[in-house]
Amino acid sequence: MQRSSNPLDLPWDDVRLFLALCRARRLGDAARTLGIDTSTVSRRLSALEDAVGARLFDRGREGVAPTALGEKLRPAAEEVEERVAQFARVVDGFERDVEGTVTMTCPPDIAEVLIVPLLHELFARHPKLRLDLQPSEAVLDLTRREADLAIRVVRPTSGDLLVTKLGEVTWRAAGSEALVAELGALRQWEDTPWIGWGERFAMATCARWLAERAPSVEPRLRSDSMVTQLAACRAGLGAALLPEPSLPHFGLVPLRLGRRLRTAASPWPVDEVFLVTHRALREVPRVRVVREALVAGLGSLLASPR
Repeated sequence: MQRSSNPLDLPWDDVRLFLALCRARRLGDAARTLGIDTSTVSRRLSALEDAVGARLFDRGREGVAPTALGEKLRPAAEEVEERVAQFARVVDGFERDVEGTVTMTCPPDIAEVLIVPLLHELFARHPKLRLDLQPSEAVLDLTRREADLAIRVVRPTSGDLLVTKLGEVTWRAAGSEALVAELGALRQWEDTPWIGWGERFAMATCARWLAERAPSVEPRLRSDSMVTQLAACRAGLGAALLPEPSLPHFGLVPLRLGRRLRTAASPWPVDEVFLVTHRALREVPRVRVVREALVAGLGSLLASPR
């Protein structure tokens, strides 16, 4: 590799990429830290090495490791990182303490089952922090600052957003314990009454899964509210495709399926879960600590199967 003798104009994002790889040692882990795809990390690393005119990392089956030049550059990169952080603190009005309100939106069941249990420790660490949690199936516009953080099951493709994959949620056919005991092992999907989504969410992963595998099923109750579906199942009105983490919380259990139906059900539908924020907010202390708590807490609960 060779580069011109002109001074290198290196964007800050390239320095962040370099440091993320130094610390993570894996393209995938660095990608999650940066909120971008693994392929983007690989492409940007190649472009960075071309710009520098030298290899910065050795690639291997176990990941990446800084070359001698990479190790030499790391202290300078970390100094740049600290300077940028200082600049961000000044721009943010010298905000150093974690205080103020963070507005967050997410599906209602995720709020109740996964997020609320994490908040006690978060508030204990940051007593001046306030969280405006808005459980909703609606998608708020983060680019218009309708919310600071959002949890979504569809990856955003537009806007200057930082997107972090938290993991995956598997959906299961489930109902109340009494209903499941009464039904026994199902031989066909029509053996139970169903609770389903309305037209608004007809293209959701779980709705399409049921429509494809059980086209003759006509739900006795449709609702675009996950909370309503959970309540209906708990009341014994029927079965529904529900996110696995919610089942024990609401006292629900998976349906028992006969051998043929078990085969037909595989694989169960899976949704990826993403944490989204505007890039301009990523270093604002109150937003950063909430984001870090969610990445740590939900990332372990929603770990993707390997």
